[in-house]
Amino acid sequence: MRSRVTLPGRIGAALIAACAILVAAATPAAAQPPETSNALRACTPGDYPPYSIRDAAGDHRGVDVDLARGFAALLGRPIEFVPVTWATLKTDFAERNCDIAVGGISDLPSRRAFADFSITYGTDGKAPITHRANGTAFSTIAEINRPGVRVIANRGGTNEEFARKNFPDAQLTLWPENLTIFGEVEQGRADVFVTDSVEGRYRVRQHPDLQVLHPEAPFDSFGKVLLVRKDDPVLAALLDAYLTTQLATGAVDRLFDQWIGPNAPVG
Repeated sequence: MRSRVTLPGRIGAALIAACAILVAAATPAAAQPPETSNALRACTPGDYPPYSIRDAAGDHRGVDVDLARGFAALLGRPIEFVPVTWATLKTDFAERNCDIAVGGISDLPSRRAFADFSITYGTDGKAPITHRANGTAFSTIAEINRPGVRVIANRGGTNEEFARKNFPDAQLTLWPENLTIFGEVEQGRADVFVTDSVEGRYRVRQHPDLQVLHPEAPFDSFGKVLLVRKDDPVLAALLDAYLTTQLATGAVDRLFDQWIGPNAPVG
């Protein structure tokens, strides 16, 4: 699901004006030569396209990655992507000195205990992914939550939480990471994987034997945010101003179009 933001009348003008003030405050930093020690540390699991993916060469790509790079450029700082996992995000965020965290992060109250949140830059929701041979057999929670249905979920994130809550009667397998989990469904070792609909729409391009069911009407809806370190109101305000500008200019929608739009590349 993509972000569609309308900033009407004086409200929109006020937000854009606030962005201009905050961006101006950051501009002097851009004139300074960046130093590696001053890098913006962006922690990310790097396994959740189209938000963030780390490729075989170690490079990071994705919607959130581009947003993070743009934010670092605004601050006049180099960016360093720091690998973390969903299961250890809570401890890694502080221990690895993250300034921000990116990668398809959902707005969960439990995460506010260790980080502050940016404004919501988009919405998403959980949708089932299954083999095309299964047709619409796993379209509903009731159809999935049955003995003998093999549900798979990556460990430590909202997919595991959703599966445990909604599929107590199914056979649940927890997978250690999110990169190879689709192969388990494709090879018939699992029946269904419920994940963010945006990720599903991207992944089925790489796995043509799979289908994402009703991505336009997911099981739930939640905001997507970037995490920012606690007790740093200046960094948080600059991040919100930057994201507000990206939303107001349609830049966020264009990023999603590049990954999951009708003309998005398959590979």
